[in-house]
Amino acid sequence: MGQTLSLRDKNLNRPRKQARARRRREKVHRQRLIALGVPADKVAKLDAAAVRAMLKRPAKLKK
Repeated sequence: MGQTLSLRDKNLNRPRKQARARRRREKVHRQRLIALGVPADKVAKLDAAAVRAMLKRPAKLKK
C-alpha cells in the first residue's frame, strides 16, 4: 500500500505547537525590544500581544 493512506490526512500528521517554542519566541521578541532602546523594566511589564504590536512598527518606538 505505501504511505499514501497514512499521509493523506494532514491534520493527523501535522506537528503540534510547542509551549517551549512559544516561550523562546517571546523571549527573543523581548530581547529585540530592549536592543531597540525600550527600557527593560517597561518590557518586563508588557504582555506578549503588546510586545508583538510594538515590534510591528519599530521605527515608531520612542527612544
